[in-house]
Amino acid sequence: MTKPRLLPIASLLLLAVTATASSQPANPAAALKYGFATDRLARIDGWLHQHVDSNLIGGAVLLVLRDGNVVYERAVGWSDREAGRRMAPDAMFRIASQTKALTSVAVMMLVEQGRLGLNEPVSRYIPQYARTRVIAPDGSTVPARRQITIRDLLTHTAGISYGADTVLGPIWSAKGLGPAAGYGYYLADKDEPVCTTMETLASLPFSRQPGEAFVYGWNTDILGCVVERVSGMPLDRFFATRILTPLGMTDTHFFVPRSKRDRLVAVYASGANMRAVRAPDGSRGQGHYDNGPMKNFSGGAGLVSTAQDYGRFLRMLLNGGELNGRRLLSPASVRAMTTDQVDSLYMPRGRGFGLGFEILDQAAGDGTLATPGTFGWGGAYASIYRVDPAKRIITVFMINQTPNTSDIREKVVNMVYQALIQ
Repeated sequence: MTKPRLLPIASLLLLAVTATASSQPANPAAALKYGFATDRLARIDGWLHQHVDSNLIGGAVLLVLRDGNVVYERAVGWSDREAGRRMAPDAMFRIASQTKALTSVAVMMLVEQGRLGLNEPVSRYIPQYARTRVIAPDGSTVPARRQITIRDLLTHTAGISYGADTVLGPIWSAKGLGPAAGYGYYLADKDEPVCTTMETLASLPFSRQPGEAFVYGWNTDILGCVVERVSGMPLDRFFATRILTPLGMTDTHFFVPRSKRDRLVAVYASGANMRAVRAPDGSRGQGHYDNGPMKNFSGGAGLVSTAQDYGRFLRMLLNGGELNGRRLLSPASVRAMTTDQVDSLYMPRGRGFGLGFEILDQAAGDGTLATPGTFGWGGAYASIYRVDPAKRIITVFMINQTPNTSDIREKVVNMVYQALIQ
């Protein structure tokens, strides 16, 4: 990645004044028409700017839709502070685990075509998973009691983690996986196809027995390989032809095209006193999204996108699988994906987990004002999204800051709902 151009301190101070004034003008008529109070939306402006002015975050984009209409859109702070590039609504963010939603949709599209079954063993498509092993507390391994299924992977109940615990960490890292080998779930730096990586993963011991617990990990990357094997095309081409192009998502890529590289935001981290500092280059920082091998299409964490693009994808889900006359899924599939499938295996209070999505089961169950039935997830760079079917509201919050110790991610959904008056 090109080294950023450093600006004099005086120039940065001058730019700081304009950076927090660069958000887009509100549309009071649209906000009122769709049930939002403009004076309460203005609270969000000040709240976002405060986080930038206090240097708690480098920059962010917040998009709120109701019935597919934009009621709020703001770009605040910096896309690249050191280079003097302000945040813009079309800024491109590393969305990390928000990629999982697209891979889950791809799987369900193949299910609807009769080419894939939810209860099929994954070994039908990746033979290395026919006999897997599970780690014991003493470091020994035992055979899995049954084979891992497609449903297990969609619900994260296959027992497969990211290898971050003390027992598995050294074993996984020796095979080029796990936190010591990169940023946990990070594959963009690997000079091999994703199926090669997932075949290696099958040779490693897993955390729990299949179906025994909710274990968040490499599950959706394995599904990305399954999509490749079933469809006969690389995951990037499946996404492009079957999801991105039909939905008009022109700014979503596994690797950033050269013509768009100046729109990719810099990654920041919460440093001393929670203040945002630029993350270092390399797999744990800025990453290989524009200058790596560009061979490994990670279905679990690999995409770069914009708030508007991701909003189009979420509109399709909110509409029961269709957007602007292009149907990707049936309403039945979307209902199954956004209905709790794991019962008590998913432990966070007031929430469940479906086929690829977390679901809010009770009001304030996740600490927000969102309506029960709201579904969503987030990414490791601190981005999040929420879809509220009852109130037909979509919230997309894009930021690239890891680790992020500010409270902005936890509070942004409440800031949206406090402005809703109808």
